[in-house]
Amino acid sequence: MLALVTSMETRELSTGRVRIRRATPGDLDVLVELEQASFARERMSARQIGRHLDSLSAEVLVAVRDHQIVGAAILFYRRTSRVARLYSIAVAASERGRGIGEALLDAAEDHARRRGRPLLRLEVRVDNAVAQRLYERHGYQRFGTHLAYYEDGHDALRYEKALA
Repeated sequence: MLALVTSMETRELSTGRVRIRRATPGDLDVLVELEQASFARERMSARQIGRHLDSLSAEVLVAVRDHQIVGAAILFYRRTSRVARLYSIAVAASERGRGIGEALLDAAEDHARRRGRPLLRLEVRVDNAVAQRLYERHGYQRFGTHLAYYEDGHDALRYEKALA
């Protein structure tokens, strides 16, 4: 799981340093592995991830520790909207609980701000209490529900945060 590391933001975590950078096409195989390992359903294909790596309407960020990609976040932007959408955060199982998801969330917010998006929205499964706590700790407010949003019929909670 080695990946080229270039132009990064370094974030100091209690468990050591993690670097956040924009993903490159060379990261595709590792991103696909991470996607497969992190999500039982609603996975992006290699083709979809590859398209997002080169897209102006998406941003794929990776968390790197010791030259290995240990997490990723995917953001979407619409030209006609001032709202950014956090599509997903995935963290390698061996790195969970070490602040990687939090670092990716902070970086996603920074990137959305830099793109002139004052609001960040996301959906989270109703049964994903860990993610819900993360978002709520970071000031996200629940504003709605998508019924039967996921393939398996689970609902999604909708959250948003104003980015100051």
